[in-house]
Amino acid sequence: MANLFFEQPILNSPYERPQQHWELDPQGQPTQKIVGERRRAKFITPIPQPKKRKAGDEQKQMVLGEGQGISTEQQQYDITPIINELRQHVDQWRTLPPSQWQVTPETARLLQHWRSHRFSGVRPFFCQVEAVETAIWLAEVAPQMGRQGRTFLSHLENANAAANPGLSRLALKLATGAGKTTVMAMIIAWQTVNAVRRPNSRNFSRGFLLVAPGLTIRDRLRVLLPSDPNSYYDKREIVPPDMLDDIKRARIVITNYHAFKLRERIDIASGTRALLKGRTGDDLDTLESEGQMLQRVMPELMGMKGIIVLNDEAHHCYREKPRDPNAAADVAGSGEAEQLKGDDRKEAERNNETARLWISGLEAVQRTLGVARVFDLSATPFFLRGSGYNEGTLFTWTMSDFSLMDAIECGIVKLPRVPVADNVTTSATGSELPMFRDLWAHIRKDMPRSGKGKAGELDPGKLPTKLETALEALYGHYAKTFALWRDAGIAVLHHRLPKYLHLQAGLRFHLGLSPQV
Repeated sequence: MANLFFEQPILNSPYERPQQHWELDPQGQPTQKIVGERRRAKFITPIPQPKKRKAGDEQKQMVLGEGQGISTEQQQYDITPIINELRQHVDQWRTLPPSQWQVTPETARLLQHWRSHRFSGVRPFFCQVEAVETAIWLAEVAPQMGRQGRTFLSHLENANAAANPGLSRLALKLATGAGKTTVMAMIIAWQTVNAVRRPNSRNFSRGFLLVAPGLTIRDRLRVLLPSDPNSYYDKREIVPPDMLDDIKRARIVITNYHAFKLRERIDIASGTRALLKGRTGDDLDTLESEGQMLQRVMPELMGMKGIIVLNDEAHHCYREKPRDPNAAADVAGSGEAEQLKGDDRKEAERNNETARLWISGLEAVQRTLGVARVFDLSATPFFLRGSGYNEGTLFTWTMSDFSLMDAIECGIVKLPRVPVADNVTTSATGSELPMFRDLWAHIRKDMPRSGKGKAGELDPGKLPTKLETALEALYGHYAKTFALWRDAGIAVLHHRLPKYLHLQAGLRFHLGLSPQV
């Protein structure tokens, strides 16, 4: 029987509201039935079942999340029902005539532009427009809707008061590949145009701090600078031509969270430092102050009030949940029932260190300049291991969701390929689980030890069997596809081959394995 889901997963246009979706059974597997309505917000994505199963085995279902580290047994997360309720309000509002939108004329002009303009190049996806519509609805429409609007605003206020005291955060969940950078550009355009043309309004800002988790992502965000040669506002027509001058008045700082760490103002050798401490033993105060750090990180924004923060890959930014003094002792703030050990403990500590530095930096900005709103963008706005919350718990300030399944069904991203050949391992409970889902846990004891001189002589011909099997399974899919194209007489140019085919071929070459193709 043909598996239509894997052969023809695309059901909807990427530029229109999804109208249908593939039905999933209680185990998260496609039933091959198409449902004639949009998928409700849920955190469920299917993976193939293991081929080897014991008769009568009550295997615990493994559900594939959209990010790394969210894969424990029976871990399914239903998005907060309020997201589905808010989606309905935004859907109804979208169908109203512009005179009933209850937004500023500038906002209405941008909405019409994003929805109806004939773009000469890349056109915004529906999911991108919907994410910004959600932010606009909450900021401009909800305050005018009485009790109905207050329901959502109160939810946000309560969620932030509990998890982000002093900050107003709004998370927009978009699958990887759905174009978060374009959403950022649209938010900046909406805020800036209104701030420039309504200088006395406190509801908008033209000052923006964009925070990324690393240098690579930070550099990729340069297209959000109005002065960049590839600026999205011009090249991708994010705003009408007559609004480009307004966009140029935006002040935008792009940084990575590492910049929030206080630096030494004076470079003093350890011996000299000990000498200067003298007999009192008092440490020298050579670290920069909070104000000096902000002056270094964001000088263009100093003097502005109520800036907008845009967090890219925002799942790395959270305030750890306070520890319950009556709870069992474990890794600081982890909230785990069992004490974390080894690599799990190290991972939790790294997560905490990153999150602590990131959120502390934003709190410093709030104390000094004031933060009007933090927009969190991530495909996985979930608390990480060690946060004090259950791993994979959705950020409660998430108000918009376009999941990986939605992106697959709209043709925005390709269907992930998960190796299923010989990929079964046995859990502590005796049930069979896909091994390649957590390959490192099964091969790390066989890998060379880290550290100079510890690994010995490395031999690419002596890979751990499980690692080589995983490489063969992943590479084999692309090799099979290439063979089918070749046998069908389909001309394939070198640069049009699937990129992973080249990556795997190169990897196999360096590992001393046969290329097979």
